Amino acid sequence: MQVKDKIVIVTGAGSGIGAATAKHFAHHGAKVVVSDIKVGTARSVADEIIASGGVAVVITANVARFDEVEALIDETIKQFGQLDIMVNNAGIGPRNLLKTAEHTLEDWDSVIAVNQTGVFYCMKLALVQMLKQGYGNIVNVASLAGLKASLNNLSYSASKFAVVGMTKSAALEYATKNIRINAVCPGYTESALLDKLLDARPDMDDMLKSVIPMKRYGNVTEIAEAIVWLASDGTKFITGQTITLDGGTSL
Repeated sequence: MQVKDKIVIVTGAGSGIGAATAKHFAHHGAKVVVSDIKVGTARSVADEIIASGGVAVVITANVARFDEVEALIDETIKQFGQLDIMVNNAGIGPRNLLKTAEHTLEDWDSVIAVNQTGVFYCMKLALVQMLKQGYGNIVNVASLAGLKASLNNLSYSASKFAVVGMTKSAALEYATKNIRINAVCPGYTESALLDKLLDARPDMDDMLKSVIPMKRYGNVTEIAEAIVWLASDGTKFITGQTITLDGGTSL
């Protein structure tokens, strides 16, 4: 992967796909800003990177707050002087898996604030810096739920469809500015969100695997590899794409 010495911010990097992505970037020589709303989990990831000989710093941020995203970008530039890659991974699911008519206002507001508005804030401010530099790369973490229907999951699905749309629109806008913007769309991946689905019903595991042609869930390292690949100099002619990693589920 051609990401050595690049400055990377990964949001939601304290666990799951974000943590795996931060570690994978560091493994390939990038300098990583490990950002998460939870300082303890972010610190654990950064410490692991540093113990392995990599470079990592922790900058906490709630991506649903514009001022905190602004501080995240500003502090990154203060410490490293540039921002080469922005990975917008931070995301949450609703507390309750309910049909649309029963979907709670609290779930709608919180999920949209993090998954949709948070990605907008991060893209907006990262792009300002990347335009100053004359280059940059953004990878957004969307979902299979942003490409096809997802039952009892309206706010999450809406937010991830929005991420796909924002990715394509912004990629078109900045294609002539040496800035690439792509998204990954993971299917069912071993994570806290998947655990919540599995806990919802005792037969959920068998039901989910029945619609995955590979008959298994993805793992976070597989998603991280795709993110780092999209962010690398080996994919210079790829922009505005959604890479689906779902074991064939969308087929």
